[in-house]
Amino acid sequence: MNTPFTFTHYRPKNEQPTTTYPAIFLLHGMGSNEQDLLQLLDTVPAHIFAIRGPIAHGNGYAFFTIGEEEQPVRAIFDKVVVAFSQFVEQALIEFSINPQQVYVVGFNQGAVIAQSSAFVLGNQVTGVAALSGFLPNFVQEEYVKKDISQVAFFISHGTYDYIYPFKEAEQAAVFLEACDANVTLMAYEDGHGVTPQNRADFNDFLHQHIAKV
Repeated sequence: MNTPFTFTHYRPKNEQPTTTYPAIFLLHGMGSNEQDLLQLLDTVPAHIFAIRGPIAHGNGYAFFTIGEEEQPVRAIFDKVVVAFSQFVEQALIEFSINPQQVYVVGFNQGAVIAQSSAFVLGNQVTGVAALSGFLPNFVQEEYVKKDISQVAFFISHGTYDYIYPFKEAEQAAVFLEACDANVTLMAYEDGHGVTPQNRADFNDFLHQHIAKV
């Protein structure tokens, strides 16, 4: 693939050449790397694309930098959202992917990119799982938004999150519902992380939607 991202592609186990499969795109958090979210996934027959953020950050990577009022620096953020959206569209062309089974999963910064890219990709995305993230103010106020009425969102957040307050998840859910998306908001008595129950609920969300097609 022609992309600015470093990524690892995992093909479906026992892949059949005449079969199309779901695709899951994984976007890690600040300071981590493309392998981080693999541990959250149950076994599922799918193309899995684990994508690395383009910015070096500590011992890992990031998808964007933070500017005023704890919002992403837009000049960088917009480019990454566009590049990721193009990555998804290119993957749909190059691999045996079921176009009705496209999922974007992110934690922390990855959750921010995942939710924002849904407005660029629109109903090309089947589901978005945003774990411990937020939806930037300028995305809500200024992005030109495609129809997301067919997109299912799973938003999970710790009620004691010390990085992004729980109210960020609530505000994102309200905004997405106002855009006619199907939104599930899950709260956990946790900080900035993924509890075992959160992991189980997230995988239930994936399996329920994958089973529908």
